[in-house]
Amino acid sequence: MNQIIFLILAITVSGVANSAVPIPANSFWTTPIPLDAPLAANSNNYVSEFIRQFHTHYGTVSITTDSFNAPVYVVEPGTPTVAVNQWKCQVNSTLSPTLKTQLSSVPIPSNALSSPDSDGEMIIYDPTSDTLWEFWQIHKVKGKWQACWGGQIENYLTSSGIFSFPYGVTATGLPLAAGQITAEELQNGQINHVMGIALVDLADKSIYSWPANRSDGKNLRNLPNQIPEGTRFRLDPTINVNTLNLTPVGKIIAKAAQTYGFVVWDKSGAITLRAENVLSYTVKGSANPYPALFGGKQNWAILQNFPWDKLQFLVPDYGK
Repeated sequence: MNQIIFLILAITVSGVANSAVPIPANSFWTTPIPLDAPLAANSNNYVSEFIRQFHTHYGTVSITTDSFNAPVYVVEPGTPTVAVNQWKCQVNSTLSPTLKTQLSSVPIPSNALSSPDSDGEMIIYDPTSDTLWEFWQIHKVKGKWQACWGGQIENYLTSSGIFSFPYGVTATGLPLAAGQITAEELQNGQINHVMGIALVDLADKSIYSWPANRSDGKNLRNLPNQIPEGTRFRLDPTINVNTLNLTPVGKIIAKAAQTYGFVVWDKSGAITLRAENVLSYTVKGSANPYPALFGGKQNWAILQNFPWDKLQFLVPDYGK
């Protein structure tokens, strides 16, 4: 029976293997953290702050799969290009001539959909030109695409894996394509990159750590030990993950957290990781891969028993 289940899962996921975007090989995203990496002087205080947020906001770290995460479309050669117009979705926002140029010729598949939430995100990657586009609040109006914000990275696979300031979808300029978890990675049992994570309470936007090039953090009460956006942290690499009472996906994430760690790339209403949006698969006629990969568990339950108290925060600007 186990062999049959594995075969069904392999067929389901392998049929959409081209939904994943490669990650720049020489970037911080794919560089393992050495065992002796320097820890922040206040690492223990940051761990306490993380645990406070964990217990204050739902007592879980969830993995988004169908909202507040981006669907990814890896386009075929010859996909027609369209201009994505910018629209003013925020009070006092201005139109950017540079962004207009970046979004002037984007190969968007005819069946593409953005995430069905207030962020309305979408990722396009063109392997032929090695160009990545990410969009925030993108939708069609009278048959034409328009987005509030976004950005383009040309020569993506040889880039730093960071949008130029002030472009990109996350509050830090870090691409969603690099830090989201994919169904293919979970099916293969290995995540070989840094994982993006969103926290609830953050240091003020004037304080951030590389690889972030900006922040939307607010610390209105001037609380101590608020974690800056861009901060890198990992799970203690000396822990034997195989002995932990974690789900199979939880163990995959824990091992990646030891080797590559997390980067704080945004703020949210709860501590969250992002998996690639299910639309990446379903718009192509494939089944939703996550129920099988998650063993029928809810998204919020996948990381139950994760040893969040064993985190280690790295020094500011680690890896710069």
